[in-house]
Formats: sequence, C-alpha cells, structure tokens
Amino acid sequence: MKVQLHPTLRLSKLMLALTAAVLINSSVSPFAVAETAPAATAAPMQCATETTPRYTKTPTGYLMVLRMGDNAFKELTKLAIAEKIPSASISGIGFGNVKFGFWNKDKKDFDAKIFSNVEMASITGSVAWKNDQPSIHMHGVAGDATFQAYGGHILDFDVTTGSMEITVIVHQRRLERGIDPCIGANVLGI
Repeated sequence: MKVQLHPTLRLSKLMLALTAAVLINSSVSPFAVAETAPAATAAPMQCATETTPRYTKTPTGYLMVLRMGDNAFKELTKLAIAEKIPSASISGIGFGNVKFGFWNKDKKDFDAKIFSNVEMASITGSVAWKNDQPSIHMHGVAGDATFQAYGGHILDFDVTTGSMEITVIVHQRRLERGIDPCIGANVLGI
C-alpha cells in the first residue's frame, strides 16, 4: 500500500529541494563563496632584526613573538610602556635560557638556578606597575632534551633557538605591585 503525502507536505519538500539546488548553483552558496575567496598570501619568513616588530594588537590585548637574542622581560617592559598597558595577564611558550627562582622565606630572596637550551612548556604571569615602572611577574615550566621538567618563578629569560610567543591580555585597571611587609616579597595589589 502506497501512502500519499498531503499536498502541503509535497509542496514543502519540493520547495526545500529547489532552494537547495539554487544555493548549490548560485553565488550565494556558502560553498561557492568559500571557493572563490582569494587565497591569503603570507610574506616569506625573514630573520629577525632590531627593526622587526615584536608584537601585534589583538582584540584582547597583544601577541608578542620574540626571536633569538631577545630578553622576555625587556620586551614586555618596552611593550607595557609603549602601549601604556594598565595591567595584564600573560601566557606563553618558547625556547631559551631560563633563570628560575624559588622563594626562600628565611632569606627573603630567591634561590636561583639557570637552565640552558630548554623549551618552555608553559609560562604564565602578570604585568603591573611598581615605582612608575612595569613590574613583570612570570612563572613557568621548562623541559630539557632528556624530557626532565623544571619550574618556578622566572627571574630572567633569553630566547635562543626558535622563538617565544606571549599572549598579553590587557586589563583596564592599573594595578600596582609592592613589598608585603609580612613576607618581604613583591605582591600584586588589587
């Protein structure tokens, strides 16, 4: 027994089929638009020089790409001053020589250790101000060629082979960092 469709349902199916055929064969088809869009062309990669831009603006702040010889703290400081960043959160990855510190509460100072030619698996931190200068605070985890991992407070970081990518998410409020008298350490004030 053959079931007959109601005339309205038959018309709806016919209209749907016609609409699909028109979209597939017309210039308003999402497929046609995607296929006819001009291909993006990127400039060939060049070795970084002193004049190579180190950052670009994004909807939430900035993206930095540091290259061999760059110091992360110096470049973040220059960015904060040039762009008048009130405060920011940062995250990143990259290759380099890192100086980690572990806070020694008795000395009220860091016990430091340098690791050379490591890959930073994760960098996180903040940008604030202290004595009218940018105050960069970063922590991270680095791995070496034997897949050993090390981490802690980053006291210094120089980019070596490869690059370092840092995402800077800008906050609207200016934040200050100062010494907490109870612990003797630099602390972010909110």
